[in-house]
Amino acid sequence: MRTPARPPLDGLKKRLDQSRAERERMPRDGFLRETFVLPRSDARLKAKEWFERFPKQAYWTEIESWFERPGDLIEFTIRRLPAAD
Repeated sequence: MRTPARPPLDGLKKRLDQSRAERERMPRDGFLRETFVLPRSDARLKAKEWFERFPKQAYWTEIESWFERPGDLIEFTIRRLPAAD
């Protein structure tokens, strides 16, 4: 009885390389970041929601950056720690 040949691993290797490349571009400071582009009133509500859900004292939540875009849109990035430990 013959042992079957190993399947080609080219697709897996390619996906691993892509994943590693993406991870290298991400900062390694332990924070989780999310970027939003919302109308001004919705942006305020989203920020308030994050600060209520992830309190600053426990998660170090903060608005990392924000920009005013045309049409009264606000683009902002919020960061927080993954856990409150």
